[in-house]
Amino acid sequence: MALAAGTLAAGAVRAELDACDAAAPARARLTVVVEGVRSSDGLMAFTLYPDDPKRFLVHRGQIGVLRTPAAAGATRICIALPDAGVYSMVVYHDADGDHRFNRSAIGLPAEGYGFSNNPPSLLGLPSFKSTRFRTQAGDNTVRVRLHYPGG
Repeated sequence: MALAAGTLAAGAVRAELDACDAAAPARARLTVVVEGVRSSDGLMAFTLYPDDPKRFLVHRGQIGVLRTPAAAGATRICIALPDAGVYSMVVYHDADGDHRFNRSAIGLPAEGYGFSNNPPSLLGLPSFKSTRFRTQAGDNTVRVRLHYPGG
């Protein structure tokens, strides 16, 4: 299966974040495999955070966001990382393609979501520490399992 190409969403505080390009290899590449994707509707949004708990899940705290068309079952993307190091990844299934993480009237997630390392998140957001992962120079892979509202 070919890896999907993504488009970079603007973020004021971010380093360069692009889909992998064979013509311009990165020092570190991250393949993200998102499992449990319910449909091919809309987009998958991949948000990469630096190794800084003060920036985790904070508005404009991300390094960058890549979006790619969703693929039912599993969606894959390759991200050219700024460098090898420690990161955190948040993924959501933007099924309606509105570039927003939709929530219910009481603030609960209305779209599928997941975190690197697949920490439990039933009673709230996971800790930054539970989502951290280390990358090396070359190829790296992270698997994220989506959780959808209602099971």
